[in-house]
Amino acid sequence: MRIAIASDHAAIEMKAALVEWLIEAGHEVNDLGPMTTDSVDYPDYGYKLAYAVASGDAERGVALCGSGIGISMAVNRNPACRCALVSEGLSAKLSREHNDANVIAMGARLVGIEIAKDCLDNFLNTEFGGDRHQRRVDKLSAPKN
Repeated sequence: MRIAIASDHAAIEMKAALVEWLIEAGHEVNDLGPMTTDSVDYPDYGYKLAYAVASGDAERGVALCGSGIGISMAVNRNPACRCALVSEGLSAKLSREHNDANVIAMGARLVGIEIAKDCLDNFLNTEFGGDRHQRRVDKLSAPKN
């Protein structure tokens, strides 16, 4: 699978560990940065990640920051992205099964690396359930007042 990953400075170590883990699992990974712990703005990297997923350059995305909150908000500004902020495996699984999430967000200051791997494993290995969930997912990409 083609996976794009991005973070802010607070999640550099987690990003590096997940990139290595994903490559070992046979995935094609596009690390969108940053590459150092110099302070950066998470929206810049969230937007970059959202574009990679929305354009089809990546099938799925992984968004990381200190809490996961800010970068998930940035990714979700793109109507083609459905980014789920998760902190354990069941939420990651349900984000795919019920919401057809195409991006997962996690907080490096809140989630340990082994839990992050479990979340990512559930996210990547769960299919969208379709059926009754499809009409709801369709509404996420075409909001109406």
